Amino acid sequence: MTSSTAAPSDTAVVPFHADHVGSLLRPPALRRAREQRAAGEITAEQLAEVEDTAIRDVVRRQADLGLRVVTDGELRRHYWHEDFILSLGGIEVKEAFTRQFHTLDGEPVDVPLTRVKATAPVHLEHTVFADHLAFLQQAAAEVGEGQTPKLTMPSPNQVHNTFIPLDGTEAYGEGGPGTEADARLRADIAAAYAEQLRRLHAQGLRYAQLDDVSLTFFGDPKGAGLAESRLPAFIDLFNTAIADRPTDLKVATHLCRGNYRSSWAQTGGYEQIADTLFNSLGVDGYFLEFDDERSGSLDVLRFLPPGKRVVLGLVTTKVPALEDEDALVRRIEEAATFAPLEQLALSGQCGFSSTEEGNDLTEDEQWRKLELIVRVAQRVWG
Repeated sequence: MTSSTAAPSDTAVVPFHADHVGSLLRPPALRRAREQRAAGEITAEQLAEVEDTAIRDVVRRQADLGLRVVTDGELRRHYWHEDFILSLGGIEVKEAFTRQFHTLDGEPVDVPLTRVKATAPVHLEHTVFADHLAFLQQAAAEVGEGQTPKLTMPSPNQVHNTFIPLDGTEAYGEGGPGTEADARLRADIAAAYAEQLRRLHAQGLRYAQLDDVSLTFFGDPKGAGLAESRLPAFIDLFNTAIADRPTDLKVATHLCRGNYRSSWAQTGGYEQIADTLFNSLGVDGYFLEFDDERSGSLDVLRFLPPGKRVVLGLVTTKVPALEDEDALVRRIEEAATFAPLEQLALSGQCGFSSTEEGNDLTEDEQWRKLELIVRVAQRVWG
């Protein structure tokens, strides 16, 4: 396969054949430091030093495994999305609430989340995660093996969804889907993202991943009937946000059904959205969950057009048991009956630690899964 001979830093075709969603388990030393910071026992600077050490370590570990992509593991974040959203200008916390997730045994779990309000038009006050990216770039350069830094962020739909319901915020007033107030909010979010991507590109970023939980809602039995009427607005917001990005800034998205301490929020396959997702959403790659029966059939890959890549999330990040290597190869071969093998890749089904609490496995088990992903990718793609 031609991609296996490309230079390690080449991002002409991303995601890479062996890739990962991004978040990693927080090491014990970092968790202790965060607790100490919350108790006022150490300074913000001391916490940052612990974070720096942990990030250097995980970047080195990723490179040692043979991954061509490196992330900072989102080790500086509390939640995968809220840290970003609350860094945008004009946004403040409105209220805390809980959403019901389910354990792998089906037991209900209440997950703490945040709704926001707009006290001013949403805008990019400063480049969000610019310092995170700068340190990741430095850590990757220290490794010196040509790895490509990837920065993960929530999608613009995730920002919009934290305003739901849009009821009397100071900047936009009341308004549901299709109203003038909602249209202005969407336009401002898209503009903030366009500027964010422009600035990150100027800083050297060439691979961004915008994670989107909302799109999988339309494949869930609770939302499937809304796909025709509501999905276009979600696609339009995402597309508007990324339309003017530089041509050498590659953007992938990860569709998730919820990931909190190994619990999940939604079910349902991609059949209701696959054609629109692959042929209308203007991203370069898709990280899709295919690790269990909730994920649906691989035959949706028949809609994949040329020039895009789907990363098969066949390795679960929710449980410690290591997948069988031969079984993974067979699943990839099955996927290749619906889409060209060169347009496929392999990763974990989600991050290992979408929130700082992390999923129910150890760091050693996490690294063994990433090692397995690299080994299988080398076996399949060379």
